[in-house]
Amino acid sequence: MVGALGGLLFGFDTAVISGTTGALTQVFQLSPVTWDLLSHCTGWNVFGAIVAGPLEGRYGGRAMLRLMAIFYLLSAIGCAVAPSWTMLMVARFFGGIGIGGSSVIGPVYIAEIAPARLRGRLVGMFQINIVVGFCWLIFPTT
Repeated sequence: MVGALGGLLFGFDTAVISGTTGALTQVFQLSPVTWDLLSHCTGWNVFGAIVAGPLEGRYGGRAMLRLMAIFYLLSAIGCAVAPSWTMLMVARFFGGIGIGGSSVIGPVYIAEIAPARLRGRLVGMFQINIVVGFCWLIFPTT
């Protein structure tokens, strides 16, 4: 179940940037072009997904999930304290790597460590958590 939290972070991080359009545009005086660059910075998730598979084979799923957690943490802290648009882009880059890596490594790791009878259910939970992460902003819990 803990491994499926990567799906929740994936969905939440992907959805959270869509709610910040107005505020970030004002704070950093972003043009439509620079906003597109920022919002697509998570496009680095493709790079993270491509690189994560071979690295997981080499270093193991647990080690790589820890690394992806560090990328998520760097992204969250960087986005929170970003004094400039460039720093925000760098933080979003780390988030993209974390998203891409965890989207590949999470389900594989879950499938490797889960008992055979629960494997499909737990990998499915990863996918459901992506949707829950998306919906978190739509239906806040507060």
